[in-house]
Amino acid sequence: MALQLKNHCEKCNGGLAPDGEAYICSYECTFCKTCVEQMDYICPNCAGELVVRPKRKTE
Repeated sequence: MALQLKNHCEKCNGGLAPDGEAYICSYECTFCKTCVEQMDYICPNCAGELVVRPKRKTE
């Protein structure tokens, strides 16, 4: 199963590019860097660690 790259931050609804910086938890909750820093790298949904999401090449 492929990782689903969401295109919006779940907290502020800001846009996230497939090749841009974003953070995810093990359940693929997705957030921007600004929101993750405010949440101390802890997912508000599952209390799991938020880590840098892999980037995909864009054409």
